[in-house]
Amino acid sequence: MDPIDVAELALSLPEIDPEKPSPARIYDFWLGGSQNFAVDRQVGQRAIDALPGLQAGVRANRAFLGRVVHHLAERGVTQFLDLGSGVPTIGNVHEAARYVNPATRVVYVDIDPVAIAHARALLAKVDQVEAILADLRQPESVLNHPLVRETLDLTAPIAVLMNAVMHFIPDAEYPDQIVRAYTDCAAPGSYIAISHGTENPGQRREVETLVNDYQRSTGVPLISRGAEQISSWLTGLDIQPPGIVTIDQWHPDTEDPHFVPLYGVLARKPDTHPARS
Repeated sequence: MDPIDVAELALSLPEIDPEKPSPARIYDFWLGGSQNFAVDRQVGQRAIDALPGLQAGVRANRAFLGRVVHHLAERGVTQFLDLGSGVPTIGNVHEAARYVNPATRVVYVDIDPVAIAHARALLAKVDQVEAILADLRQPESVLNHPLVRETLDLTAPIAVLMNAVMHFIPDAEYPDQIVRAYTDCAAPGSYIAISHGTENPGQRREVETLVNDYQRSTGVPLISRGAEQISSWLTGLDIQPPGIVTIDQWHPDTEDPHFVPLYGVLARKPDTHPARS
């Protein structure tokens, strides 16, 4: 894809502020993409300078997403709802899933209009794959969006993907309730996959520098959480092997994976789902 044309996007999406950094576009920069503004690159580069190895971790997280999608597609999952999908880049969900089953249907969801503008351009000629501008913190609005209803059959199993996005949501916004709203509305046999930043004891000072600058620049919180808290969001679901582990340990595809300070987990909604207390 060509680099962003700021003037063109400003005309088509007037709500975009090219001077305000975006988590989705910063992530694109870390992945080596071109769909970002100068201000995103500035914040992203400061983070790289503060935390050596950051880009390797980001790319490892992208690889984790690909392994999860491939794993699910091989098990017959044909519908994916990708929440906080970000800017389209190499290894998109529909590409990974359709490698296994060309009939897979996908809806991408993001709050960043630049991410969605580029997703829609990329998907213009791709059947049964859509991108919507929506806030994942409003599950009812997402699930009732016309393109979600037209593309996905919510009476059948789906996979809900929350890849590197829930660590932007503070406890005051009830991330547990957000996760449960999606799983409660999903059909039995559905899956939810989460990757989430956690503490890196060996680089506490570097991480603190990164987080402080990131939050100050973007206005978006960046929160580390432990496996126990993430597990509490999945009460009533069947956590799949190998459990809640750092993403390098989730069905690794190398013999000697390097530690990445993000947890990854895949959970399944039982065929008979007990009522929540």
